Amino acid sequence: MHITVAGKQVETGEALQTHVRENLGTIARKYFDHALEANVTFRRDGKGHAFVCDINLKAGRDLFMRGEGEGPDAHRAFDEAAEHVAKRLRRYRRRVNDHARSMASERDRPRGEPARQVVLRRPEEEEADAAEVAVANGADHPAVVAESQALIETLTVGEAVMRMDLMQLHVLMFRNSGSSEFNVVYRRGDGHVGWIAPGSA
Repeated sequence: MHITVAGKQVETGEALQTHVRENLGTIARKYFDHALEANVTFRRDGKGHAFVCDINLKAGRDLFMRGEGEGPDAHRAFDEAAEHVAKRLRRYRRRVNDHARSMASERDRPRGEPARQVVLRRPEEEEADAAEVAVANGADHPAVVAESQALIETLTVGEAVMRMDLMQLHVLMFRNSGSSEFNVVYRRGDGHVGWIAPGSA
């Protein structure tokens, strides 16, 4: 597995990089041997008092997951993030392995439909600078903060929920492999998963 270690205004010395590569490599080999690559990024929290570690792991073809940890130093922040990754891999090991094998064997499986993912400015920020928003958008539409390409993949509902959990997303849109219609799964405020599908009650 290829592991990249980077820091945003944080020094990542040889000792830290070795610690990351050895421990993350051990976790990946133990729980999920299909892992391909990982990006580990260190930064300071908003107040500058603690270190934050983000782990983005590509666990298989089109299968990603994320872990985040915080600590008084970079080593402990990584250890917490790595434990989050390990817990998710332990929990989903069987389902993830089955999913990865099925994806590898189904060469004709659709790769997903291109989509556009947009991050909009928060309403309170718009109110603080309404004139700028009006100029940027020509109307009362929220200002676009970021834009990126995405894929809407064909999945079962179970696969969509697994993907949402592994990637630590709040919501995921997908094409239902059973109905061929667009569906949405999302994490509710009470912790349960919501599922939105076309059709009448």
